[in-house]
Amino acid sequence: MSSFAKILVANRGEIAIRVLRAANEMGKATVAVFSDEDRLALHRSKADESYLIGEGMGPVTAYLSVDEIMRVAGETGTDAIHPGYGFLSESPEFADACAAAGIAFIGPRPDTLRRLGDKVSARAIAAAAGVPTVPATGALPADPEAALSLAEEVGFPGILKASWGGGGRGMRVVETTDAFEAALLAARREAAAAFGKDEIYLERFIRRARHLEVQVLADAGGRIVHLFERDCSVQRRNQKIVECAPAPGLSPEQRDELTGYALAIAREADYLNAGTVEFLHDVDTGRFHFIEVNPRIQVEHTVTEQVTGVDLVQAQIRVAEGAAIGDDPDAACPPQDAIALRGHAVQCRITTEDPLDRFIPDYGRITAYRSATGFGIRLDGGTAYSGAVITRHYDSLLEKVTAWAPSREGAIGRMRRALREFRIRGVATNIAFLERLVGDEAFRNGQVTTRFIDDNPELLAFARPRDRASRLLRYIAETTVNGHPEVKGRPLPPAHARNPRPPRLVSDTSTAGAKARPDARVAEAKARPGAPVAGANALPGAPVAGANALLDAEGPAAVAYWMLEQARVLVTDTTMRDAGQSLLATRMRTHDMERVARAYARNLPDLFSLECWGGATFDVALRFL
Repeated sequence: MSSFAKILVANRGEIAIRVLRAANEMGKATVAVFSDEDRLALHRSKADESYLIGEGMGPVTAYLSVDEIMRVAGETGTDAIHPGYGFLSESPEFADACAAAGIAFIGPRPDTLRRLGDKVSARAIAAAAGVPTVPATGALPADPEAALSLAEEVGFPGILKASWGGGGRGMRVVETTDAFEAALLAARREAAAAFGKDEIYLERFIRRARHLEVQVLADAGGRIVHLFERDCSVQRRNQKIVECAPAPGLSPEQRDELTGYALAIAREADYLNAGTVEFLHDVDTGRFHFIEVNPRIQVEHTVTEQVTGVDLVQAQIRVAEGAAIGDDPDAACPPQDAIALRGHAVQCRITTEDPLDRFIPDYGRITAYRSATGFGIRLDGGTAYSGAVITRHYDSLLEKVTAWAPSREGAIGRMRRALREFRIRGVATNIAFLERLVGDEAFRNGQVTTRFIDDNPELLAFARPRDRASRLLRYIAETTVNGHPEVKGRPLPPAHARNPRPPRLVSDTSTAGAKARPDARVAEAKARPGAPVAGANALPGAPVAGANALLDAEGPAAVAYWMLEQARVLVTDTTMRDAGQSLLATRMRTHDMERVARAYARNLPDLFSLECWGGATFDVALRFL
C-alpha cells in the first residue's frame, strides 16, 4: 500500500477545511488553492501551502479550471488531489487529468464518474442491478416540442433534473404542460452555470416522499460496505437544510432492503471510494425508488460519521492509497460487521439566507460571532468568525452544526440548545428559522416529507432578532468617540464652573439632631459614632452623629422605633440622586459627592438621610458620562 506525502484540496470553504484537517491528522503535507475573491478565506490558513489560481477568471471559474489546479499540483509536488464536493468533484475530465499527470484522484475512477455522473446512465445501472426507479425520460432534446412529447409519456406532475451534478441545481417541478417549456429553459441555464453542461431529463414527481440516502465505501479489490442511511427530507427548493441519521421510522426489514439496493448499485457500477446512493421513499406505498448516485463526499457526511464513528474523509484517503476494507490497521475502513449504529445525529446548515426576505442570501462583514459548544456538538465551518467578509460569489453556507445523543429526542434537544447559543451579527442568518423547524412536532416525530417546509408556512412565523447587545455596544462606542448628539455644538461651561467650591462650614457643632433622640439612644450614638465623615478629623469639632450612627450601633429595628417616636418631619435630600429628579442631573459624580460631604455633615446634621446613587443615576451615567 502506498502512502501519500502531499495532498492538494481542489475546493474552498468548509469542505476544504474538513479535508485539510483530516490529512493533517494523518501526517500529510497539505496544499490549498484560492481564487482572487477568496484571498481572505479561512481555508488558506489551514494548509501548509496555499496558491492563487485562475487570476482574472472570476470567482467560480477559477475553481473549475482543471489547467490551473493541475499547474499548482505539478509545481508543489502533490501526489494526490481531493476534490471535495461541488466544483470538479464529479468531473471525469478532472480525474483523467490527474491520471495523466501521475497524481492520485481521491474518488471514483473516471469511467465510473461518467456512468454515474450522467443521471440517465445511472438509472440504467440501477435497473440492471434490479433496483426500482421512478419513471423518467432520457436526456431531453434541444427542440422544445420533442422534449414535451417525451415528458408527456412520463406524465405530469414531473420534476426536471440536471443529468450532471447535484445539490438541487437545475431542478424544477413542473405541474402542467403549459409550464414545461419555461421551466426547461430555466433548468438548462442553471445546470450550465453550475456544472458546465445543460443536459436535462424529466422524472415523475412523487408528491409525498421522503429523501433517504445510503453511504457506501468501496475499495479497489471490490469489497463494498454501507454505513447505514440518512434522512434528508427537510429541503427547500431541493436544497437540503436538515439531515438526520439514522432515518426515523424505518423497520429493520426496510433498512435491510434500502441498504441492499445501495450495495447492489455500487457492485453493478464497479464503484471505488466513498459515495452516496439516493432514494425516494414513497410515503403512501412504502416503496423505495432510486434517484441517483453522488460519486463524492456529501455535505451531510458528518451525521454518518457521528453515528458510526468512521472518519469518512480519512477512509477516502486510505482507500485511494490502496487500503483494503477490513485490513486497515488504523480502522479507517472497517469491515461491515464492525460498522454499527450508535445513537442519533442531526445536522443543521446555518446560512446567510434571510427567511423573512424570501431566503435571499445576505452578504457583508460578520461583526460578532459566538458559536455553540458543549458535549455532543460538532461544528464544521468555512467563513464563520468575527471580521469575516461574506461575499455574493459563493454558496451561503456559514457553519454546519451536528448534534449527537443516544436518542433522537436527545439529539434534537441538544441541537435546539446549540442554535440558541449562536450569535452571528452583521449579516442575516437562518438560525431563528432552524430553531422553529427542529422544534416542530412533526419534525420531532420524524413525520416529514420533502414538502414539509412548503406545506408549513407557519415555520416562518417568528420575530426578527433584535440584536440588542450589538446595538448597545455600537451606541456606547459611537458616544465615547464622537460624543452624544444632544450636546453636540453646545458651548462648554465657563472655567469657574469646573471647580465648584463646597459651602462654607458652620463654625459650631449643631445639637438639633441630638435633641430629637431619646436620651439613651443619643448617648449610645455619641459613644459609638457612625461611619466617619470624609475629612471630619481636620475640623475643629466632630460633626453630630446622625441617624446612620444609630443604624450602625443598634440596627434597623432601633432606627424604625426612633422614627415612630418623632413628631417632626424627617427629610431625605435627593439632590444627588436620579437624573430626572435632580437639578444637577448626571453632572454629579462620585468624587463631587465626596467633596461636599463635609459641608453636609456640618451644615445639615438634622437631615434624616441623603440619597446619592440610585438605579436611574447608574443608567444615565452610562449614557452621558
